[in-house]
Amino acid sequence: MFTTFRGGQSGGWQVTSITRVKGETLPKVAALSIVASDAIALPLLPAQTSWRLAGVASHLRYTEKEEREKLAAVQAGLGRSEATHAALIPIRKSAAWWELTQEERRKIFEDKSHHIAGTLKYLPAIARQLFHARDLGMPFDFLTWFEFAPEHASLFDELVAMLRATEEWSFVEREVDIRVEREV
Repeated sequence: MFTTFRGGQSGGWQVTSITRVKGETLPKVAALSIVASDAIALPLLPAQTSWRLAGVASHLRYTEKEEREKLAAVQAGLGRSEATHAALIPIRKSAAWWELTQEERRKIFEDKSHHIAGTLKYLPAIARQLFHARDLGMPFDFLTWFEFAPEHASLFDELVAMLRATEEWSFVEREVDIRVEREV
């Protein structure tokens, strides 16, 4: 299942900010729409679309069985009625990251950066989904989507600050932080 995020003048999520974290940003837009389909929704964009990012939810690549079980026990699903705030954070990692072996990336991801262990405490308040985009010819490798209730906004800020301070994030060469809200 492919998911396409379209930034434009209309959509189910109102954009509250687009912040350049590292590298080139994306054009400012008023709204974000999300379309899930069996194929990447590339042709015939609405006239008021400024940018489009697509990815696919895939199997977990750096997660071991025990970690997967811990995540499954505490993570919340997307689309909860109270989760009216969200963030789309597209990320592109450097060539140096991709030149590492899978085993070397796993060591940085979890053994050194504690990506999974360090983020467990933020679940289930923050729901998340990772979309892979690297092999689809997109300008980012990953599209990270997070949903949370308004009262968990500071918790989300704490989560992303923690992740950005890890060794893993030293391999990020482009990152944009797009914050959105939807009406109840």
